[in-house]
Amino acid sequence: MKLHRNLVFAVVDALNLIFNEGEYADKVVEKVLKHDKRWGARDRGFIAETTYDMVRWKRLYSEIADVKVPFSRADCFRLFTVWAVLRGIPLPDWKQLEPAPTRRIKGRVDELSKIRKYRESVPDWLDELGEKALGEDLWTKELAALNLQAEVVLRANTLKTTKDNLRKTLLAENIESDPIKGYPTALKLRERGNVFTTEAFKNGFFEVQDASSQLVAPFLEVSPGQLVIDTCAGAGGKTLHLAALMENKGQLIAMDIYANKLHELKRRAKRDGAFNIETRTIDTTKVIKKLHGRADRVLIDAPCSGLGVLRRNPDAKWK
Repeated sequence: MKLHRNLVFAVVDALNLIFNEGEYADKVVEKVLKHDKRWGARDRGFIAETTYDMVRWKRLYSEIADVKVPFSRADCFRLFTVWAVLRGIPLPDWKQLEPAPTRRIKGRVDELSKIRKYRESVPDWLDELGEKALGEDLWTKELAALNLQAEVVLRANTLKTTKDNLRKTLLAENIESDPIKGYPTALKLRERGNVFTTEAFKNGFFEVQDASSQLVAPFLEVSPGQLVIDTCAGAGGKTLHLAALMENKGQLIAMDIYANKLHELKRRAKRDGAFNIETRTIDTTKVIKKLHGRADRVLIDAPCSGLGVLRRNPDAKWK
């Protein structure tokens, strides 16, 4: 692989925003990818995947590079050097990249890999909490699984299309996908890619939603015409699924304590053509009391530790 200066610099810019400015990785990647309209799919893929990879293994890489937060720009380049050496990628002769001590880097990896919190790249508090809750053996397996790259799974929006038609539409845009047995509206991408730039996404034909998450809405057994309440809706992944199952008929009330998340839900609902959704911010107990005894179904996807998101949002470990 040949490294290109503008792509590497984009990764370094992204790391600075994520680690030093506290911005969220997904928003940062989205922002950085807009820097140069000439970048093709492969260029964008390199920036996104490399950024996420370095965020995921931040602790291991920073120990090897002997740097600490807040990272200077030079520190970010040292982290990149470690990333490149561990993947056997030749480093170009740039002034920003110091000569790579390949033998020392590989030696440090061998040494640190014997210690779980470095090998799996997690903060001390998380490693201690996980072992206490699950026991050493199960926590070790769980951590390894959380560091695997997340698959991209879509949910066909049945308000606008079917799973089979969505698959054909994506294929026309050179995106291959496969159905998942036991998941009526799910498609798994064969290769990771930015699906948010596709016409299928802009037209509201699908939402990105993990397969396990797609099992929740059907469990409520909703029917068109019912009054359904999603009490902790967030940005509305399950709310939108419920709207599709209700065929846009009836009333679907999406609630959350965060108004900005509900604003995002409104935007997604408009794209999806889901018109039976009403959002309500929980700013007092009155909002809940007014609905007492009225609902046909209530979904309470209560906030939890959030550790299950680490595969998709590895920066959560450091926040």
